[in-house]
Amino acid sequence: MTAKQQLLPAFSSLKYINTYVLPHNLQYKGTTVGGLSAIDFDPESKLYYMISDDRSTINPARFYTAKITLSASGISKVKINGVKTLYQKDGSTYPKLTVRATRTTDPEAMRFNGVTKQLIWTSEGERILKNADTTLIDPTINIISTQGKYVDSIPLPDNLRMHTIESGPRRNGVLEGLTFADDFKSLYVNLEEPLYQDGPRAEFVRNKAFIRIYKFDLKTKLNTAQYAYELEPVAVRPVKEGGEYNNGIPDILWLGNNRMLITERSYSAGHDGANIKVFLADLQDATNVIQTKSLKDNPASHPVKKKLLLNMDDLGIYIDNIEGATLGPVLPNGHQTVIFVADNNFYKREQSQFMLFEVIP
Repeated sequence: MTAKQQLLPAFSSLKYINTYVLPHNLQYKGTTVGGLSAIDFDPESKLYYMISDDRSTINPARFYTAKITLSASGISKVKINGVKTLYQKDGSTYPKLTVRATRTTDPEAMRFNGVTKQLIWTSEGERILKNADTTLIDPTINIISTQGKYVDSIPLPDNLRMHTIESGPRRNGVLEGLTFADDFKSLYVNLEEPLYQDGPRAEFVRNKAFIRIYKFDLKTKLNTAQYAYELEPVAVRPVKEGGEYNNGIPDILWLGNNRMLITERSYSAGHDGANIKVFLADLQDATNVIQTKSLKDNPASHPVKKKLLLNMDDLGIYIDNIEGATLGPVLPNGHQTVIFVADNNFYKREQSQFMLFEVIP
């Protein structure tokens, strides 16, 4: 029997239920739990898969499994019950980032394939241009077993290659989210920020900051489509002039019928937490820009349509660095849930949050 993806009918909003926070620096089997950058739920095993973005600095690159218990008040417990190392093709672990590194990884997204019972995950690669250190490592899309062993990889289109010139991906703005679609026949992967040739990063006013969403055929492993999606402006200015700021997409989630749940995360230095907006996106009439070299010179005639579902600022609570989203279990009232996870960056002042929402038809 072929596994089927959970598909959602049209819905109007997301209702906040509660937030559960893992203890800071939680230890599990000799590893520090943190940097949780993705979450995916397997409804058959009831397991949640979560990748850590630790670049083999604290412990070897890895992912966790967990059980999440719901009660009448929401998430009552998150219990880590497994950790697996991510292995390279040659069977070795990933080295930590060093000067002029040639092999390292920056784990960001992970999903479980209900058909093959394998996992797929992305690395953002690296782009460092300094006098003492020029490091170019291309991003990757990796297929592994649930034990972390390398199985295969998906070839990337040329516009995802790192360069010393301002062409291709920006550093730390690459393959941030992914989602299976079409009953695990297709894979969508998104950039966090625009390619250099596609235009500027998001600013404080709308400025045609377009990222690309890539579609892959999992049978042929070919990139069959690319779609343009316009980012919102950065939510607030940094507290100090010249402070860091950005807005990008940490994750995408397939809902069926060409629709996705897309999370945008805005950060500005000096402010606590992040500004998170969740959109319902529709790819139905979006232009395939796979042959378009530059969205700045030749913008998409029809970018991905988007509708704001939720601005987490409206919840009036502390929201941290949300990086992953998954469809969770169905509630007793028959409504679907969505669970978001936050990356605490292994900082004591940040939190590994698990946020539970109810899908309102």
